[in-house]
Amino acid sequence: MNAKFKEIFVFIAGSTPQVITETIYALATKKPAIQPNEIHIITTLKGKETAKHSLINMGIMKKLFSEYSIKDVPLTEDSFHVPRDESEEPLADIKNESENELMGDLITSFIREKTKDTSTRLHCSIAGGRKTMSFYLGAALQLFGRPWDKLYHVLVSPEFESNPEFFYKPKKDRIINCNGKQINTKKASISLAELPFIRLRGKLTLDGKGFKELVREGQKEIDIAFIQPEIKVSLSDKSVYIGQNMIKLTPVQLMIYTAYLRRKIKNCKYYERQYCLDCTECFPSLLEMTTKPALEEMAKDYMLICPSKVDDLLYKYKNGFSTEVLRQAISKIKNIISGALRDEALIPYYAITTSLRGYA
Repeated sequence: MNAKFKEIFVFIAGSTPQVITETIYALATKKPAIQPNEIHIITTLKGKETAKHSLINMGIMKKLFSEYSIKDVPLTEDSFHVPRDESEEPLADIKNESENELMGDLITSFIREKTKDTSTRLHCSIAGGRKTMSFYLGAALQLFGRPWDKLYHVLVSPEFESNPEFFYKPKKDRIINCNGKQINTKKASISLAELPFIRLRGKLTLDGKGFKELVREGQKEIDIAFIQPEIKVSLSDKSVYIGQNMIKLTPVQLMIYTAYLRRKIKNCKYYERQYCLDCTECFPSLLEMTTKPALEEMAKDYMLICPSKVDDLLYKYKNGFSTEVLRQAISKIKNIISGALRDEALIPYYAITTSLRGYA
């Protein structure tokens, strides 16, 4: 958590782009201050035009950056994200269920993509846009947000909220019009409420494309598996315990399975982290596990499992396991675990798995 993140600001916007500058102001005046490296605005075509007019054409964003010494992050076409219909036309507004679904899918896919890079931190504001847009952003963070991602709602004094003349609290006080009355900006108060949310990333297997499909998948997994039981290995009685389930493996299978568990614990490169998430840095290559030194290390556990057969094991595999022997053992172990566990959703947490890079 002490690492330097690339700070990505994500906004839901509608007809009041003030929430964008108000949130940036609130984060920039925090202690410690948080300044954006990227700014993304999810909105409709109508909302995009409104935001561009105020923030770009009127120069309000540049004034905010200059006044509070914020590094300039220019708003470009890539900063705006507008859902498109079946004809590839950008949505002017959200008026019906199908358009609402398109917006939900866009928000979900955007958050999913942005959370792939572990060097980034998302700061998401739900203050603008329609209520359903705010819901989708919060739900997308629940599905894909990391422990360090943030969700906010900006709170502004009622007399200044949505005021077309007020975008942030200027350093030099000025008088603005408010419902026919003159009011001084020194009376304005802008604060940021950080909203807690349940993080499901890494706890659910989500392959769906659209928001509805992702919710169905997530609900199914939650219904199937409420908790992830603890795993224990007893070398003396040649058993693996997953929760209350006792799983019997052959001596060689138990030795191999224990070797991978030891790797998981001892070879962690980021042991200061609380969560593994998608990290596979501790995964050894298959070839690494087939060497003679690897087998000799495994044999230390085999000595506790079958002390009388250690010499036979080392003689039979003089140069270490072949990749074929190891692959077959891993496959059989997975089948045994799959047969012992009633909850399908739990199997990936206990079987020896493979990373996207082809490591075992």
